[in-house]
Amino acid sequence: MARQSGSEIAKRGFQSEKDIVTKFNKWKDDDDCKQWLKRMGYKLNEIKSVQSRTIRNNKTDIQVKISRTDNGNIDTHNIQVKSLSNSRGFNQVDKRWIDTYQDMWNIPDDTTQLLKYYTGEIKPFTADVDKNRMYLDEFTSEQQENILNFFKENKIWIICDLLRGRGSYSAEWILVVQKTDRIRWILQPINKVINYYSKGDVFITPKGNLKIGRISMQRKGGDNGKKSANMLQFKINPAKLFEI
Repeated sequence: MARQSGSEIAKRGFQSEKDIVTKFNKWKDDDDCKQWLKRMGYKLNEIKSVQSRTIRNNKTDIQVKISRTDNGNIDTHNIQVKSLSNSRGFNQVDKRWIDTYQDMWNIPDDTTQLLKYYTGEIKPFTADVDKNRMYLDEFTSEQQENILNFFKENKIWIICDLLRGRGSYSAEWILVVQKTDRIRWILQPINKVINYYSKGDVFITPKGNLKIGRISMQRKGGDNGKKSANMLQFKINPAKLFEI
């Protein structure tokens, strides 16, 4: 497992994705980047050049193009970056309106409606619950089973969308940078990440939210009362990737 901590990573800093792009572009003089390239399966003496850039509004934060001396090919790698400031570091991996998820995952209309009650996009249908939204454990047993069955039946598909995404900018790697007392990083291939967060059942938590393997689903909340508080979000603890 490739990981690094200490003076080199602290000295150069990881303030933003742009800093990581700079490290890739100056790979010959950057010990951290040399470790990343080795982790990605390269022999340093077979690399002709490395070019990287930031990508916006996709699962991929950084795209790296590597030109090889052994065969003349240019390999493209998409990397998602997660920056943590504490040991738990829960991090949002996806956030959208319920209707968007319905289109993506073919969520049945009745399940979609329940999820909108959950986020508060539709106001509660009973008087004895929070005025802004409902929790999953406030639905009837049949309604709860409806939601659970959908996420159980589509679990892997959903988790792949949440972590890797789709299309030309789907992520192939996740780079986690943790900045606590000391700074450390871990670079993991996306299939290994998906496998890790897929482990575990789909169930309703004691707080009335949903757990999908090791991924948490909840209402976004916050936003000073704006409508965007009623979006659905999914969160992980990327710090766990240091343990696998």
